[in-house]
Formats: sequence, structure tokens, C-alpha cells
Amino acid sequence: MLYIRCPYCGHRDETEFTYGGPSHVMRPELTASDREWTHYLYHRENPKGLYRERWQHSFGCGQWFNVLRDTASHEILEVYLMGQSGPAGQSGSVRQPGSMSESGK
Repeated sequence: MLYIRCPYCGHRDETEFTYGGPSHVMRPELTASDREWTHYLYHRENPKGLYRERWQHSFGCGQWFNVLRDTASHEILEVYLMGQSGPAGQSGSVRQPGSMSESGK
């Protein structure tokens, strides 16, 4: 069981929250092609390691917020408010020094 720290209510059981997908994902323009919309709607990373996610405290205050979580250990490293860029200010996965995606192997 995860224990998630709601920035508004404090630590609560995972069962009080709803996962909202990766955070900081840019929505395509309305004039985007079908290919761009398909990629936006259906193609998501499934990384092992640090990942930014959106969560809603659906059985509490109802507020949305962002979480930086290690998908391998499920450890939550940081919780930050919607509208904040969070660590490194990028979307989805966070590259770690020496990771395969960074070294090109």
C-alpha cells in the first residue's frame, strides 16, 4: 500500500486517491493531425525509475497535484502543486545519471 502525502490534507492511504496519468504532458493543438492525437491519447512511456504523475485526492479534498515517484520501488520522492514545474521541469520520466537512455546503450 502506498501512503501519499496530499499537499492539502497530509498523509493518506492510496485508496483515497485516483491516478491521473503522467504529469506535464502537452495537449496538441485542435488543428493537429490524427497521428498527433493518436500519439497523445494512446502512446505513453512505461519507465523503470523516476516518473512524474498526476494524482487526485478523490475521497478527500478533491484537489489534483503532482508526484515524483520511483516506479521500481514505489517510493514517493516529492509532491508538488499543479502548475509547478517540479524537479528538472520536464514531463514524464526523469533521466538518471548513467541510465541506459542517457548513455545510448
